[in-house]
Order: sequence, then C-alpha cells, then structure tokens
Amino acid sequence: MTLGGVMTEAAPDVRVSTLELFFDLVFVFVITQLADALAEHLTLASLGNTVLILAVVWWMYSGYAWLTNAIAPNSTIRRTLLLTGMAGFLVMALTIPGAFGEYGWLFGVSYLVVNIVHFTLFMGVDQGRARAMRLLGPLNILAALLVLAGGLVHEPYRHLLWVAAPVLQITASYLHRIEMHEIAAGHFAERHGLVIIIAIGESIVSIGVGFAGVHLSWGPILVAVLGLCIAYYLYWFYFAGDDERGARVLANTSQPLHRARLALQAWGYAHYPMLLGIIVASVGIKMTVSHATGPLHWGQASALGGGVALYLLGHAAFLAQLRLRGVPHRLVAAALALATIPLGHWVALAQLIALPLVMVVTAMVEDLPEVRRTGSTAIGTFGRIPTSEES
Repeated sequence: MTLGGVMTEAAPDVRVSTLELFFDLVFVFVITQLADALAEHLTLASLGNTVLILAVVWWMYSGYAWLTNAIAPNSTIRRTLLLTGMAGFLVMALTIPGAFGEYGWLFGVSYLVVNIVHFTLFMGVDQGRARAMRLLGPLNILAALLVLAGGLVHEPYRHLLWVAAPVLQITASYLHRIEMHEIAAGHFAERHGLVIIIAIGESIVSIGVGFAGVHLSWGPILVAVLGLCIAYYLYWFYFAGDDERGARVLANTSQPLHRARLALQAWGYAHYPMLLGIIVASVGIKMTVSHATGPLHWGQASALGGGVALYLLGHAAFLAQLRLRGVPHRLVAAALALATIPLGHWVALAQLIALPLVMVVTAMVEDLPEVRRTGSTAIGTFGRIPTSEES
C-alpha cells in the first residue's frame, strides 16, 4: 500500500507471504552450498571461510527480513526488486565453492546488488525508517564493496577485507537509529523460524545426497535414521514453544529502542550460530555414511558433536536474550554434545546414538517441572500463543 507515494508498513498481524517463503528457499541454497563446500574440504581454513561467508550473507538475509516486516511485497515493482535480490543470493550461492578464489569478484558483485536492492526498497518506506537507513544503507554498501575488493586482491588482503565487512556491519547496527524501525513481532518471529526449519530440512537433503553410490546395508540405513533423529531434536528445541514465547516477549516489549535491540540480538545474532551449527552438524552426519561401523577422524567427529553444540549454544543465547527458561539445559547439552567427540573417534555409530540421547534426555528434564505442574508437556504448546504467564 502507498500513501502519497510513500510505502506504508506491513500490517502488524500480517503472516509471512508465499513470496517471502520463496525468497527463504533461495537463501537456504546458500546453506546447502556451504555444507557441501565444507564437506569437500573439512579443514579449519574451510571452516573459517564458512564462518565469514555465512556472516555477511546472514546479515543481508536478516536485512531483508526487516524489510518485508516493514513493507508487504504486494506491488509489481517491489516483487521485481525482491526477485533481483533473490537472483543476487542465488548467484552468491553458486559461487561459494570459489568465493575465496576465481569467483570472488562475482560473489562480491552479487552481494553488492543484494545490498543496493535492499537500500532502494527501504528508502521507499515511511520517513522514519528511511532516515534510519540513511546511515545504515551506505555502511552496508561499503561492507559489500569490501567483500568485492576482497575478491579482486590476493592474500593476506583478501581475508582482511572479508573480516572487515562483518565488523563494519555489526558496528553499523549500533551507530544508526535502530529504534526508528517498527517491528511486527508475529511476522518477524515467524520469518526467522521458517528459515531455521527450512535449513534443517535442507540439511537432511544434503545428508541424503551423501548416499549417492552407497550400498544400503544396515549401517548406512541406521546412519540415515539417526541423522533424522538429530535433525528432529534440533527442530524440537526451537519449535516446542520457545518460538511462540519469544514472539510474545517481543510483542510485549513496548520501548522502541529495547524492542529493536532485542530483535537484532535474539533473531539476528543468536540465530547465526544456530545456522552455522546446522551446517557443521550436517557435514558431520554426512561423513558418517561410509564410516558407520568404523572410527571417524577427529575433524569429522568434531563436526558432528560441535555442530550440535553450536546450535544449542545459539539457542541458549536466544533464550537468554528473551529471558526465557531453558538456558542451563542447553548449555549442559552443548557440553555433553562436545563430550561425544571421542565416541565418534572410536565408532561413528556410538556418537550418532549418543547425540539424540543427550538431546531427548535434556528435553525431558526441561519438561519435567511443567509435567508436574500441569500434567502436560511442551507438546501442548504447539499451535497456540502462550499466555503472558508462560512468557
């Protein structure tokens, strides 16, 4: 909707549109490509590159989530611009295997396009948000130019420029007037929740690709089932009610600056280690396909246990920002996930069995007080908005 040529904000109770979901599917292709590239070269250097690429790409995905939270993509011009942004994400994903090599310049150009489209769309919103973007937008574009420059120079300057980009972006988030962004809490939380569940789903697809050419004996089949169990409990920790409680906390935060900071820190920064954990864990599971009854290398076992731990630490940070229960449970579970690494170095299946057990026991212990109090588990929170007391 426009008023006097100015875009108006999306309705507070608006649901995520199918176009936004389509956008998320394109973004999650980045997750798939990162997992495939890391599985191809499971080294600390490759992990560092994964961290950097995900940092800059997630920043702009989150930027688009804030954008569509402010305006509905309900006109031809907006949809066309979003399509252009999607094309940028798609090309970035395609270049990921060579982002720090021959395709660095192409990744940089695509990333610059994504930033320019984002800035262009945001400048058409109401005057308050437009004023907020007058500083953030150019700084985002400057970060994109750093990434582009990194694709055109040689080491050590390439990585230095790449590191400078997310540092600038994080700094920019504290320099501009973030309180000028009004947030539709339900839409905002739903959008970030959808990208998590799509990423978990894509991790299962990525694991399935690892079965190409593998004889389906009991070992690989057991790996597939246990990998699904791990993915399920990653899903469970996020969607057993904490997503809805988080949305309620955000909706009930009335002070504009605090509300915007909470959105940035809980759904922006805290979701980053969750996505990184999904990537690393899927790589670890994929590595067990051909080693089901044998030992994993330390790096492979570390990817499996460390990926789950990263996800749990990210979710603990999410809950801590929102002051919701469950933080100690996730911290303990993360420590236990790391403790399974020697098991994987002994027998891969031992670690694959231990990880879902750690997560299911943690979930049961966390639910126990609720069961004693009401006679129901977290299952009862699915599909409903929690009460203010539960929040």
